[in-house]
Amino acid sequence: MFHSLGEMLVLFGRALRALPLSWRHRRKIFEQLFEIGNASLLMACVLSLFIGAVLALQTGPILAERGLASYIGRMVGISMCKELAPVMMSILIAGRIGSAMAAEIGSMAVYQEIDALRTMNIDPVHYLVLPRVAAISLALPVLVIFAILTGWVGGAVVSSLNPDIGVSFKAFFNDLRSIVGFQEIVNGLAKSFVFAVIIGVVSCHQGFQTMGGPRGIGRSVTKAVVNSIVLILILDYYLTRFLMYFES
Repeated sequence: MFHSLGEMLVLFGRALRALPLSWRHRRKIFEQLFEIGNASLLMACVLSLFIGAVLALQTGPILAERGLASYIGRMVGISMCKELAPVMMSILIAGRIGSAMAAEIGSMAVYQEIDALRTMNIDPVHYLVLPRVAAISLALPVLVIFAILTGWVGGAVVSSLNPDIGVSFKAFFNDLRSIVGFQEIVNGLAKSFVFAVIIGVVSCHQGFQTMGGPRGIGRSVTKAVVNSIVLILILDYYLTRFLMYFES
């Protein structure tokens, strides 16, 4: 495990050093951005809409019983932008996009296409890793913004329609605005950026390590998704602790 982490850090360092070459590979980055957005935007919005709705449905009546129904907006708002949207969208992208990255690069490794790139004096990190890591690092925070907004809408709809809560749209968002500010949204976006880098690096690394034909590709895809999710959940705790120091 520690050996794999070291290899992933080396891969990340090589991709980071290649960052000035991003403009040269802009076409591949745009292709990856389109694939990530086209494949994930609708799913992300639907998922976050119901996350916000369930969050309000579960906690709203409890708050109402204690005379705190008017605080439902801040509870849903803070939960979505600081925790649920970044983590859930990252898990979604790990399963949908990370698996695709591992499968694509794994297929190239199995069928010796990566060796062919090296023969043509093309660095596989520049050609394969850089566009994918750059694209997912840009796309995931944007998806998280959509997720936060739709999650708020889902919570507001349930709060206004559920008679056990009875909080109007206007009251919901007035309370939300009183607590949720720019810093809270930035915290969620910072988390999503770190998670995006983790997904990209882990998936690409696992693709490079693929061997053994189609069965090996399947194992690499599974490992890429599982390892990404485990690292996301572990780092979520430490990122939360770190970001708490910057809160007033």
